[in-house]
Amino acid sequence: MRKVLTVAGSDSGGGAGIQADLKTFSAHGIFGMSAITAVTAQNTLGVSAVQDISPDIITKQIDAVFEDMGADAVKIGMVSQSASIEAIAKQLRKHQARNIVLDPVMISKSGFDLLQPEAKEALIKHLLPIATIITPNIHEAQAITGCKITNVEQMEFAAREIYSLGPQTVLVKGGHLEYDAVDVLYDGKVMKHFQAARVDSKNTHGTGCTLSSAIAANLALGDAITEAVEKAKNYITEAIKHSFPIGKGVGPVHHFYRLYKKAGVLDE
Repeated sequence: MRKVLTVAGSDSGGGAGIQADLKTFSAHGIFGMSAITAVTAQNTLGVSAVQDISPDIITKQIDAVFEDMGADAVKIGMVSQSASIEAIAKQLRKHQARNIVLDPVMISKSGFDLLQPEAKEALIKHLLPIATIITPNIHEAQAITGCKITNVEQMEFAAREIYSLGPQTVLVKGGHLEYDAVDVLYDGKVMKHFQAARVDSKNTHGTGCTLSSAIAANLALGDAITEAVEKAKNYITEAIKHSFPIGKGVGPVHHFYRLYKKAGVLDE
């Protein structure tokens, strides 16, 4: 069985973070492992508190996984401190980690800052150069590049700018654009668009975590970058279509819709 490690924060509401990552791995037939970087108090209404895990414990979690089980891919999500970012980069280099998917989580949907301002430069310096692919949304791409993004042409410009910072591939996600969702993939040579009709649903909690985890799972299964992204895009689109209204705010997507459909218990 293929194995994927997620290095990210915990979501007490179960819709994003470590919880979403592990669900996504399982949905793809992957054995999921975790190194928790922070514990958050959150639900469908938003994030109310964050407690960071010490860099030493993060280091020990990563070592525990690689020294025993190894990993076919790594997904990096929420990391808020510079020291933690440096520790993660050091350990992944030490263990020669491959298929690294970086989801640069900076701000929650409710507007809570999940990345300390001084940590942005550490993320750019230490994590971008080791990433197989980085998956910023428009707001995160703007934060990394300092450029405003309101259309696909600006997304392409941002992808080139981010690529110049060291990752092998860049996927700028256009879910925050006003029209149909367009994601832009750039590998230094080819600019490819992934377009899908916007799904009319308020239940989009954890979509970024889920997409990046699906990419990591597909890479672990042996897919090339473009194929991994395309499959992940299809997976998250269907997960949003079949999402459910849990909670009073932005509900979670349905990570196991394929399993539910096969079992005949999925409401169409």
